[in-house]
Amino acid sequence: MEFGRIPDHFFFFCNGKKITDPGVDPALTLANYLRLKLRLTGTKTACEEGGCGSCTVMVSSQDEQNGCISHIAVNACLAPICSVYGKAVTTVEGIGSTKKLHPVQERIAKAHGSQCGFCTPGFVMSMYTLLRNNPQPTMEETEAALGGNLCRCTGYRPIIEGYKTFTKGCCQVRQGGGRCCQEPVSSPQKDGFKMSSTLFRSQDFEPYDPSQDLIFPPELSMLTKIDSASQDCLVFTSGRITWYRPITLSALLQLKSSKPSAKISAGHTITSIQQRYENVQYPELISITDIPELCQLHSDDTGVHVGAAVTVSQLIDYLKQQVKLLPDERPSTLHAIINMLSCFGLGSLQIRNVATVGGNIMSVSPSSDLITLLMASGAILHVASLQGSRTLQIDQDFLIEPNRTSTKPDEVLTAVLIPHTKKNEYFYSYRQSVSSQTMVKAAMSVSFKDGTKVVESVRIAFAGVTDQVILAQQTMGALRSKAWDEKLLSLANEMLLKDLQFSPNVPDDMCRYRHSMVLGFFFKFYLQIMTNLSSLVETNGVKPFPDTWKSALDGLTSDRFQSTQLFQEVHSSQNETDLVGRPIVAYSALQQATGEAKYLDDLPEITGELHLALVYSKSPHAIIRSVDFEDALSMEGVVDVVTAKDVPGNNLYNNADDTELFATEKVHCVGQVIAGVLARDVATASRGARLVKIQYEELEPIFTIQEALTKGSFCDDPIVLTDGDPDSTLESSDHVIEGEVSTGAQEHFYFETQCCLAKPSGEHGEVEIITSSQALTHTQVSISIALGIPQHKIVCSVKRLGGAFGGKAYQSGMFAALTAVAAVKSNAPVRLVLDRHEDIIISGKRHPFLIKYKIGFTKEGRLTAVDSTFYSNAGYASDISPSVMLTALLKFESAYKIPHVRVTGICCRTNVPPFTAFRAFGSPQAMLATETWMNEVARVCGFAPEKVRELNFYKDGDTTHNSQVLHNVTMSRCWEQCLNQSNFSDRRINVDDFNRKNRWKKRGLAVVPLKYGISYICHVRFFNQGGALVHVYEDGSVLLSHGGVELGQGLHTKMLQVASHTLGISIDKIHTSRTSTETVPNTAGTAASTGTDLNGMAVKFACEKILKILELIKNKNPSGSWDDWVLEAYLSRLGLSATGFYKTPDLTYDVETNKGRSFNYISFGSAVSEVEIDCLTGDHVIMRTDIVMDAGDSINPAIDVGQIEGAFTQGYGLYLLEDYHLSPSGHPLTTGPTSYKLPALRNTPSEFNVSLLHNAANPRAICSSKAVGEPPVCLALSVFFAVKDAISSARMDAGLPSNFRLDAPATAERIRLACHDSLLDQIPREGREVKKTAFIRP
Repeated sequence: MEFGRIPDHFFFFCNGKKITDPGVDPALTLANYLRLKLRLTGTKTACEEGGCGSCTVMVSSQDEQNGCISHIAVNACLAPICSVYGKAVTTVEGIGSTKKLHPVQERIAKAHGSQCGFCTPGFVMSMYTLLRNNPQPTMEETEAALGGNLCRCTGYRPIIEGYKTFTKGCCQVRQGGGRCCQEPVSSPQKDGFKMSSTLFRSQDFEPYDPSQDLIFPPELSMLTKIDSASQDCLVFTSGRITWYRPITLSALLQLKSSKPSAKISAGHTITSIQQRYENVQYPELISITDIPELCQLHSDDTGVHVGAAVTVSQLIDYLKQQVKLLPDERPSTLHAIINMLSCFGLGSLQIRNVATVGGNIMSVSPSSDLITLLMASGAILHVASLQGSRTLQIDQDFLIEPNRTSTKPDEVLTAVLIPHTKKNEYFYSYRQSVSSQTMVKAAMSVSFKDGTKVVESVRIAFAGVTDQVILAQQTMGALRSKAWDEKLLSLANEMLLKDLQFSPNVPDDMCRYRHSMVLGFFFKFYLQIMTNLSSLVETNGVKPFPDTWKSALDGLTSDRFQSTQLFQEVHSSQNETDLVGRPIVAYSALQQATGEAKYLDDLPEITGELHLALVYSKSPHAIIRSVDFEDALSMEGVVDVVTAKDVPGNNLYNNADDTELFATEKVHCVGQVIAGVLARDVATASRGARLVKIQYEELEPIFTIQEALTKGSFCDDPIVLTDGDPDSTLESSDHVIEGEVSTGAQEHFYFETQCCLAKPSGEHGEVEIITSSQALTHTQVSISIALGIPQHKIVCSVKRLGGAFGGKAYQSGMFAALTAVAAVKSNAPVRLVLDRHEDIIISGKRHPFLIKYKIGFTKEGRLTAVDSTFYSNAGYASDISPSVMLTALLKFESAYKIPHVRVTGICCRTNVPPFTAFRAFGSPQAMLATETWMNEVARVCGFAPEKVRELNFYKDGDTTHNSQVLHNVTMSRCWEQCLNQSNFSDRRINVDDFNRKNRWKKRGLAVVPLKYGISYICHVRFFNQGGALVHVYEDGSVLLSHGGVELGQGLHTKMLQVASHTLGISIDKIHTSRTSTETVPNTAGTAASTGTDLNGMAVKFACEKILKILELIKNKNPSGSWDDWVLEAYLSRLGLSATGFYKTPDLTYDVETNKGRSFNYISFGSAVSEVEIDCLTGDHVIMRTDIVMDAGDSINPAIDVGQIEGAFTQGYGLYLLEDYHLSPSGHPLTTGPTSYKLPALRNTPSEFNVSLLHNAANPRAICSSKAVGEPPVCLALSVFFAVKDAISSARMDAGLPSNFRLDAPATAERIRLACHDSLLDQIPREGREVKKTAFIRP
C-alpha cells in the first residue's frame, strides 16, 4: 500500500529566492545541496557530525497556528535537504558581500576574528540568527549562541570582542577591582615608548539596522498553507531513500503500521551521522516535525506535557516561562531540567534547535541527558499505534538493553509527562563539563515525610557510567525511610557501588573514575539536601557540615569575559601609508566573513572530473592475502580503481623505504592506504570504497611506547646530545631527583581536511595540482617521484588553507601523489577530499612522548646537571620523527641554564599512522618535562616555584647546551612584566586564602617562562631559504608572489605590509594571488615559524631591486608619483619584474659534535594563569591568563596577538583537553568533535590579557620582528601547572604528599583521581583482572 503524494517539485527559499527541484535526492544534506547544487560554498563542512558549527545556516518557518515566524540556527551538515521543504534558508552569502557588508560580517573581520577563515561563516550565521531573534542580546545570550561553533585558530578572544559590540548593558566592574568591558584602556608609557590597547575601533563599525535584513518570503506563507491542506503526507524519493513527511498523527500511525521498520527521524542529529559515518542504511525515513499534535507544549496540575516533536530549545524556553509561574515548592524539577539541557549536545544551540524530546528518548543513548532527567522525575511516556495508545514509565523496564526500548515496532512516542515537584520534594541534576570525554550525568529526586528528614521516596539516575542509563534501584530501596544524615550517606555510597557494576573489560582507573563521579554527584546532592533541610528541620544550632564543604554546592566560577591587548605604537613620524607596525585587518578577512573566499573544495567541478575515495586498512598489522574489487566495480557510477600497480614511478613515498603510497604485501596500521576508487561523484566513490573486500593474515601489533620498549621496536639510532660532565656532577649534587612524565597524541583538526585536485594536461605529460599543502615544493617532489616525471612538468599551487598546524607539511604530499596517480591513470581531473573521520584515521598526529629524567641541583635550587631520555611514538614509519626528536632535545631546557647535560632521544616504531609535524614540533612535550622537574626542585628545596625558575634563567652571553651563545636575552623583562601586570604576588595570597576556605573547589596559580629558538634545524637546514617575485605593471599596480602559504597566520598580509613599506606605496596598490611552484621555485615549507622571516626578506630584496630600477627615473623627476615613475620606466623599456632570494645566515650546528649555531634568533615570553577546579568531578575553568611575549618590532600587532592567543589555546588543548584514543584493535575512537574535545569558546580564560614586549627590536629578522606562531603553544603550561597547584591543595587537605605525577592531557579523569579523598577510598581496587582495555592512549 502506498502512502502520501509525490509533489510535482520540491521547493524552499534560499536567500530570498525560490528554489524548485523536480527530482530532489533525499540522501543529500542541506549542506551538500547548498554547495553542490546551488554553488553556495560559504557554508563549510568541517566535521559532518554537527560538532563544529562551520556549516551553520539560518532556517526560518512560520507557525501555521499562530502565524509566528521563527528563525533558528541549524547545522546544515546534519539537516536532510527534505527537512527544509517549505521553509526559508539563509546562508552567509545571503546577508551581505564585500560590496555591502552586513554588520555581523564586518565586525568579526575588522575585530581580527578570522584567521584561516574556514569557521568564520558559521560564526557569522550563528550571530546573525541571534540578532534576527534579538537585535540587542546580552553577553550571556551571545556566548550561548556561539557555543556550538568551534575555531582552531583564534583562541576565540577576537570573535567575542567583535560580537560583544552588539550586546546591551555592561559587564560591570568585578569585585576586587577591574575595568568595565566597554571602558577603553589608557595608553601607558613604558620606558618612553607609547603603548596602545586598540586593535580595532568599534566606533567605526556600521550600526546594525534590523529593518535591512531579509524578510520572510510572503509567497512561502501562502504556499505552505495551500500545500498543508492538500495532503496528509508528502513523499520524496530517489533510488536509495524514500522520505515521508506526514502532517497528521493519524497519517503517521497508518504509515508506521504499514512500514514498521521505517526509521522515524525528527531532528536528524543521529540518523545523519549514522548514515554518513557508520554505513547505516535507512531506505525509508519518516519525518515527524510537521505534525501539530506532536509539537504541543502545555501544563496542568499533573505536570508539563511535552510533544515528542518538541525541540530541546523549545522545551527549555517553555520551562523557563513555567518556572516564573509555578508556586515556590514546584520549580525544582524544571530548574534541574533547564540547567542540564542548556548544555545539551556539546553546548550547541544548533543541536538543541532541532533535536527533539522524542528523538532523544527513542535513540536510547547511554549518555542521554534527557533520559536521565526523566527517569529521576518519574516521567510518563505516551505511545500510540493504530491498535490504541498506552503509557509507560521511563525506567529499566523501558530500557530493555542498549539501543532498544520496550515499545513495539508500530508504536510511536507521542508525548511525555514531566510531573511537577511535590511538597517536601527536591530535584537536582549534575553533569560534567561538556569538555570532558566521559560526560557522566546524574539526576536525583528525594521527598521527605512532612516536617521530618526521613526519606519517603527517592529516585537516582545516572548516564555515561555504563552502556545505558541506569536507575539505581538498590540504592533507592535502601534509602527509603532512612533519616538524611551521615549514616545515610555511607549507606548510599555502599549501595551505589553495587548498583553500578562494570564489565570485566573496563580498566580499573576508568572504573574508579566513573565510580568516583557517581559518589561525588551523590555527595553534592546529599549536601544540597542537608542545606535545604537545615532551614526546615530543627538542628539545635549544629551546622549540617563544615563551611569549607559549601564549595561542593556551587558551580565553578564564571566571570564575564574581559581582555586587554597591549602593543607598542609606531612612532608619530611614521608615514600614514606605511602600515608596518600597525594592526591592520587581514588581507582576505572580509572575503572569509562573506563566504567569498574560496578553498580547494569550493572550486567548481571540472568537466569530466572524477572523485577519489581511499580504501584503507582496517587491520593494525597484517599480511594482505587478497583484495576484491568486484562489488565496487559493479556499482553504477564507479569508473575504476587505483592500486600500486598503477603507479608509473616509485610506489615508495618520497623514496622512503618504510612508507608505500599504496600498501602492497603488508599493512602496518589502521588507516594505511591500500587502493582508491574512482567514481562520478563523491558519495558513489565513498560507497564503492566500502564495498572493497580485503582478506588479512593478522600479525601482532604494537601501539604504545611501553610496548615498543618491551619489544625493542625502534625507528632510528638514538640521538644523544652531551654538554659537560653530567655523570660526575649528578654524583656531587646536593640533591638528585628522578621521575618521568608523558604526553598524549594531539590531532591537528585543521577545519579544511586533506584535499587535492589533480588535472593532467594531456600535453607533454604535464600535471597541474591544486593542493591543501603548506609545503608546495615537497608536494611537487612527492608527485615527481610517484609519476616518474621531472618537477618542471608539475605545477603545485594553493590559494589558502583552512588551517594546517604542521599536519599539511609532510603528509599532504602523499595525498597529492595518490590523487596525481589516479588522474594520470584515468586521464581525467581527479578530486580527493577526505571526510573528517577519514582524515583523523589516516593522517598523523602530534607525537606522544615519554620522558624519563634525573636532575641534580644545589640546596639553593640552582640546577647542576640533567640526564634525560626522551621516547617518542613515531608510528609505523619514520616520517619526520627524527627531526621532531632533535628539536625536542635542542629546545627542552626552555629558559633555564643547565651547566651539564645529556639528553637522549629514541623514536619508537609502532602500528599506528606515522606521527608528524605539529605546531612547535616536539617542544611542548619536552618543556612539559622540564617544568615538571622545575616544580619538583622547588618542592625539595622548600622554595616558591617562581623563585627557583627565576634563579636559573639564562642571561646575556650564556651558552646553551647545544653551544649557541645567547644575545639580546629578554627573558627577565618578559617575566617581570608578566608578574607585575598579572598582580601575581597579591593573587598568590588570594588563591591560598581561597583554598583554606574551600575543600571541594580549589584554585591554582602558576607562571612559566619560555625560550624558543627560531629556524629549521640542522637536519633540514636547506629549508632556511625564501623566494619572491614582484611584477610591477604600467599602471603602477604590483603583483606580489612569494614562497609562503597562507594558512590563516596572516602571512600574505604581512608580506603586503613589507612590500608596501619597502616600495613606499599604498598597500592598496599591491595584490597577492596564490602561492605556486610556477612563480617561486624550491620553496621551503611554511612552517617552523619561519614564514615571515624567510619570505619577508625575499620580498624586501625583490622590492629593493625594483627601487634600484626606478632610481634613475626618480632622480630625474623627484616630484613625480609612483605611477609616473612606473609608466616612465615602462616607456623607457626597463624591466619591471624582480626576484628576491634570502637564506638565513650563520646556521652552523652539527649534531654529531653538538657545536655551532642552531637558531637564527631566540623568542622569549612568559605567562601567568589562574584556574579553579572541582575536586569531585575534575572539571576546571581558566579564570585568568596574562601573557607577555617578545615579538620584536611587530609587523602587525593584531595578527601577532591573534597568533599568540591561538597558539596558547592549542597548547591548552594539548595539555588539558585533547585525549586521543585508540580501540584495543588500533582503530581511532576519537574521530570528530563529538568524541575528541577541542577547546571551545567556554574554555577561553574569563580574563585574557596579552602584551607585546616594548623596545625589543630584533636585528636578525625582517622589520626587526620575531616569530610568534609556535612559541606560545608552550605557554599553556601555565594552565597545566596552575591545575597541578590546585590539585596539590586538595591533596594537602586529604593528608597526601604534594609530589605526584600528572601526565598530559590533564583530563577531568586525571584531575579527579589525583584529588584523592575519602570517597575514592571507598571504591575497591581488588578483584579486577582486566584482560582487555576499553581504549589505548598511543
